Amino acid sequence: MELTLNINGRDHRLSLDPRTTLLDALRDHIGLTGSKKGCDQGQCGACTVHLEGRRVLACLTLAATVQGRPVTTVEGLAHGEALHPMQAAFITHDAFQCGYCTPGQLMSAVACVHEGHARNDDAIREYMSGNLCRCGAYPKIVAAIRDAAPQMAPKTGRV
Repeated sequence: MELTLNINGRDHRLSLDPRTTLLDALRDHIGLTGSKKGCDQGQCGACTVHLEGRRVLACLTLAATVQGRPVTTVEGLAHGEALHPMQAAFITHDAFQCGYCTPGQLMSAVACVHEGHARNDDAIREYMSGNLCRCGAYPKIVAAIRDAAPQMAPKTGRV
């Protein structure tokens, strides 16, 4: 099937099998490899992206269902050379070790703040519980989210 996906503000015209997941479309057809294929079953969160500003698991989302709806991947967080506040906080707090889960963690962390779940450490941990980190960087991830949240006020216009 022919479809157009709006990824990070840019339209991509693709010819895909109707069963193609958004994750496979991103990685294999558009060349955006930031979203990771972890479990391919929606259990790890490594493939997290934003669909119309809300987090979704790209491995469980059919590409055909997002046509005409804006998708943001980890590649779309930064603005040119300027890192998104969450990316900067992850660096400051060393909130990654091997880095494999980091793209999904970042996308969920941004959604956590924008959806109002960064009220306290317990709320952050609960919201982020769908993103697994084999290295155990959880305390640093929570600290990064707590640190970045005040910088992500809606008036900034940043995702």
